[in-house]
Amino acid sequence: MTRVLLVGGPGSFTRGVADQLGEPAGFACEVVDASRPTTVPQSASAPFDVAVVLGSALGKQGWPPEPQRAEAALREVAASGVKTVVVVSSAFIFPPRAAHPGIVDEARPPLRAANAASDAWSAFEATALRVFEADPKITLTILRPAAVPTSDGDDYMSRVLRARVAATFVGHDPSIQLLGLEDLGRAVACAARARRPGVFHVAPAGVVPVHKALRFARTLRVPLPTWLHRLWRWAFAGLGVARYADAVRIRYRSTVSGSKFEETCGFSPRLSSAQVAAGFGGRALAAADVPDFDPFGQDKQYIAWLHRTIMGFLHNVWWRVELQGIEHVPRQGGAVLAGVHRGFMPFDGTMFLYDIVARVGRYPRFLTHPNLAKEAFLADFIARQGAIPACRRNADWVLERGDLLGYFPEGVEGAFSYYWDAHKLRQDFGRDEFVKTALRNAVPIIPFVTVGNVEIFPVLAKLDWAWWKRLSGWPCLPIAPPFPLLPIPFPTKWHTRILEPLPVHEKHGPEAANDERLVKQIGDEVRERMQSAIDEMRARRKGIFFGSIFEPGSMAGRTDRAERPHGSA
Repeated sequence: MTRVLLVGGPGSFTRGVADQLGEPAGFACEVVDASRPTTVPQSASAPFDVAVVLGSALGKQGWPPEPQRAEAALREVAASGVKTVVVVSSAFIFPPRAAHPGIVDEARPPLRAANAASDAWSAFEATALRVFEADPKITLTILRPAAVPTSDGDDYMSRVLRARVAATFVGHDPSIQLLGLEDLGRAVACAARARRPGVFHVAPAGVVPVHKALRFARTLRVPLPTWLHRLWRWAFAGLGVARYADAVRIRYRSTVSGSKFEETCGFSPRLSSAQVAAGFGGRALAAADVPDFDPFGQDKQYIAWLHRTIMGFLHNVWWRVELQGIEHVPRQGGAVLAGVHRGFMPFDGTMFLYDIVARVGRYPRFLTHPNLAKEAFLADFIARQGAIPACRRNADWVLERGDLLGYFPEGVEGAFSYYWDAHKLRQDFGRDEFVKTALRNAVPIIPFVTVGNVEIFPVLAKLDWAWWKRLSGWPCLPIAPPFPLLPIPFPTKWHTRILEPLPVHEKHGPEAANDERLVKQIGDEVRERMQSAIDEMRARRKGIFFGSIFEPGSMAGRTDRAERPHGSA
């Protein structure tokens, strides 16, 4: 029988893992409580085949132990003569932050000096690598589980879910992952049996929004502003109040992908994040009753509500958006929708989403600047409509699913263009990353342009205010009447034209994404077509606030309810 040495601490976390290593896995498990001074080899009555080290069980509040104590414990394990070691680290080695892309895989390196908790886990893993990789006979597997709350745990998520009242961040509701303790034990057993070297994430396939997790756990949510969180946790740090480095887990996303562990070792958790949360509320939630939460927070019911209310009013009454070329949007399959973003607020994206949902019945996702996740309410507002942090992996994820990907190639610089330059597209056009994305995923590029969004907040001046840039992440503080005195956009008349697709995937293979000359050529063609359309639309424009510029019968004007697919706004 395989003998396993389990190095942990007191409490249900260690016991739960030990229970799964016992009879269910068929291992002979001996537990060592390393929270007290001990010598691991002396605890062994016979040589061990596998050693398991539970990092969070050795430290306090779900953190790993201090570096010196961690190294001492790991060296004792190495000295025991074991040949297979499973070190349980944490997925919070990737700190919750605005720039977290979401659903990260093992190929992404952890950041340095980004968060106290993530730095501690990075140091813990580095110690494990230094201790065990010195012996080529030892097979080292590092598991990074998502949050594993327990009934008696002193880690942050355990305390939040079992509390009757929990403080959250006002205006923020990220998706989180919760791993059941039994599933963690099964994952450890799977790793011990497979004996595969490397780093693996362990996480349920599904996520749950923070407000839903607390509702399932029957915990009353009390939203507080960020500054009050910081003050409170600083003032009462000595009384056991959770550190801010932990609390940001329910302000920003921190999700990881467990697909590599599933593909390599065949492991998948049995409980979803929602089921784990419901267990703290004293109820069992059947898998069939678990809502299918979007991993990035898109909420179609929320979108439908917005379109019936404020977004419908803005689209049909305030800006009176007219549209031409909707027939160019495919009814199925992926495509890159490349547009022009102006007015420094995400209204052009939301208006375009309105038209695509209402007329085509599809829900595109727009790549957005990570700094938008810092903004209370705005972060939740755009995420629930389908905003996704801008990065290559996320772009590929959208297109691999056969969805529509919205892209504003000029990025934040284009959004803050001066009013007198706002109708001129930038020459570099965002380094043509949207072209590479389309080529890499073999999908067409569909350009679209809007005239009218420039005037909702015409940028007349920019203040290079360092304090504001640090706070907001914006490149400047724009003076754009009526902003910042009154953040209500002007009721200009909008005109949106969707241009004919560029079927780049029919002419070039995915390898063409590495041909910088070809990519630049395609990017220039897209830019020229968009600039020509803007110039032609402005020439036909009758006024800023009134008048149509499209021919009658060209799918322009307000969206009739008869055209809307079932379930949309």
